Amino acid sequence: MKSYSIAMVAACPFPVNYGSPAAIRELSEILSEIGHEIHVVTYPDGENLSVGNAQLHRVSRLGKSSGTKVGPSKQKFVLDFLLLIKLCQVVWREKIDIIHAHNYEGGLAGVLAKIVTRKPLVYNSVNLMSEELASYAFFKPAFVGRWVAAILDWFMPIFPDHIVTVTSDLYDWYIKHGISPKRLTMVPCGVRPAMFDRADPTKFLAKYSVGSRPVVMYTGIHNTFQRVDYLLRAFSVVLKEEPSALLMVVSPITNEPNFPVNVELAKSLGISDNVIFIGPHELEELPDYLAMATVTVVPRPECNGHPIKLLNYMMAGKPIVCFAAAAKGVQHLHDALIVPNHDSQKMGEAVLTLLRDPALAKRLGANAKETVLNNFDWQILAKKIEAIYDELLLER
Repeated sequence: MKSYSIAMVAACPFPVNYGSPAAIRELSEILSEIGHEIHVVTYPDGENLSVGNAQLHRVSRLGKSSGTKVGPSKQKFVLDFLLLIKLCQVVWREKIDIIHAHNYEGGLAGVLAKIVTRKPLVYNSVNLMSEELASYAFFKPAFVGRWVAAILDWFMPIFPDHIVTVTSDLYDWYIKHGISPKRLTMVPCGVRPAMFDRADPTKFLAKYSVGSRPVVMYTGIHNTFQRVDYLLRAFSVVLKEEPSALLMVVSPITNEPNFPVNVELAKSLGISDNVIFIGPHELEELPDYLAMATVTVVPRPECNGHPIKLLNYMMAGKPIVCFAAAAKGVQHLHDALIVPNHDSQKMGEAVLTLLRDPALAKRLGANAKETVLNNFDWQILAKKIEAIYDELLLER
């Protein structure tokens, strides 16, 4: 295939090791490794993580670094304006062929840059604003946030030349709202299998004095829409039957607004002695943490996007319990135990089932690893992205 010059728009701290920014990093890395010229236009902050041969173009810092934060803020409005200027500069200077924008803020910058530079735009849709925006409590009163979310969900699909959705749920949503199938392709988020080749839990087993205790694990951020509160309530169900169990909540970032809330909830449920809140951690440590897990959990009950943590659990070969909405690419009793949305009692019971049935847990974990290797390897998925680039530029 022909090599292209691509402007990846990442309106977020980058690179970081959680959620959709992690997916942008891995996609940029693999595309650059297979010969494309990748230019990532992003915020001033990020971690020391590999981006392959991709080049980073950061906007100017606004005062002191605010670190890695998730969700809207007043500062981000200025950063996004600077991002638009930087994006246009990169498109002209680097002779960009295609703008590939991710998430809503990156998508909006991509739309305006498309108008200014007249370059084709691919929009990577990973969520709906109507699903997430209200959970940040940024707009007050709450109905303003819902109104803004509805406008963004209506506006964003109008301008891209092509939309990549990470799940069939998002694909179906766009079809339902009048977007032509010719402008849509479903390409899920992926994993880089080699990352998990040398996982070793020894250090952390000793550090946290785990011994032979069963470990229930969640890896991810504490934001409200992740519903760590459901996880804690589910674990209280587990402890009634398995009092030696440990819950490890492993987060990649610090200073999360909802972290103190979850700590207090654990106290109020009387489970604090069996819950370990961990973070932040380095990306290379994630496989080692997951290697400790007896059971992994995705407690998010409303999810049109693709939980990256689910892919990590699968690649680690761990048995998974998740709500139905988060069960992207997995099937009940084949590679996960899937429970009704918002039912923490059922979630706790499912975790107990896996703790008590090691054979079932082993089978689900092995099937999950096979599923992710067959369907979610970035080496395979990157070819689908290349095909979209080919088609767009052929049309022009």
